[in-house]
Amino acid sequence: MRPQERTMRVKLRSLLQQVGLGCAAVTVCVLVFQNLAQGLRDAARSERATAAAQKFPVLHAWPDRAPRSLNRDYELPAGVENTLVGEEPVQEPEPGVREEEEEERKRGLLNTLVATATAKPTTTLDHLFISIKTTKAFHKTRLDLVLKTWFTLARQQTWFFTDTEDGEYQQKTGGHLVNTNCSASHNRRALCCKMASEFDAFLQSNKRWWCHFDDDNYVNIPQLVTTLADYDPQQDWYLGKPSIRAPLEIINRDNVSQRISFWFATGGAGFCISRSLALKMMPIAGGGKFVSVGEKIRLPDDVTMGYIIEHLLRKKLTVVEEFHSHLEPMRFVNTDSLPRQVSFSYSQYGSEMNVLPVDGLDTRLDPTRLLSVHCLLFPNFNFCAT
Repeated sequence: MRPQERTMRVKLRSLLQQVGLGCAAVTVCVLVFQNLAQGLRDAARSERATAAAQKFPVLHAWPDRAPRSLNRDYELPAGVENTLVGEEPVQEPEPGVREEEEEERKRGLLNTLVATATAKPTTTLDHLFISIKTTKAFHKTRLDLVLKTWFTLARQQTWFFTDTEDGEYQQKTGGHLVNTNCSASHNRRALCCKMASEFDAFLQSNKRWWCHFDDDNYVNIPQLVTTLADYDPQQDWYLGKPSIRAPLEIINRDNVSQRISFWFATGGAGFCISRSLALKMMPIAGGGKFVSVGEKIRLPDDVTMGYIIEHLLRKKLTVVEEFHSHLEPMRFVNTDSLPRQVSFSYSQYGSEMNVLPVDGLDTRLDPTRLLSVHCLLFPNFNFCAT
């Protein structure tokens, strides 16, 4: 090899080495700058995450009073915290999830909570349609007691559904006595006939809530309104209290080899249905169809109501313990809690009266004790001074 060629090769090798060293230096610089930039970004994200945590605090269970249902669908599981009703528990960010995404998720949950809270309509007495099932034979013995007490607190919202014309009580109720033209008997068809009239009248009223009671019920009107305020009438609600310890089981009339089980709210304690649910019931029970359903299953009105809602529509009964019927021992009701209760009743078995154990008016004047209950709740009524 000639000396000139050898010199050129040495120079080329030297140049390649210098280029390699230069590339290595550049690579090192790039890595250093990347690490430095990553550190700055991490610090910035940490600062934003801290600020977000201060701005959007941990969300705790809401509302305070979770609605109760027989299958506990609406109760918050024990020990679960930082949970929104109807949402999954708030979890720690999964590996690889960026803090910005977590911040956006928290903001979305907060917005959902605010939207839910503001969307729930306010419930007032004027939003209620209260119906009372009665019969001609009980106008004097039962309606007089209702008209003297709690009806005075809800004159415009309460209607009486009976089976005959009665001018005297049409006047006493301020024109709120409805002749259903149903039978005066206490059989299944007559009971369902009146319930069908109540249901159709509610649909025509455009009210948010329908509450049914019997003519031997006392209704604590202010507490009824307070109780309903816990529930959104734009959602499907069937509120009441069963009188049995297990779901009712009947034969499936469409397939006699099968059995159907469901809960129902006893009419003797009263029940309330939201307009949202009533509208879903309308194709099945509206326009008098309620009677046909009752005839099909061969059961009375309150049971038919539970059958339609729980079995056909698959909507659960939500138990409200503050509803009371004559089918439970009234003596066990805590009289200190009377202002927080919604409805009461009474009954007589032979010479024994099943009534609330309250002091007040003489038992000869007030054998049902409902006058005395009214005076305990609203002592300013004139007859309470006697």
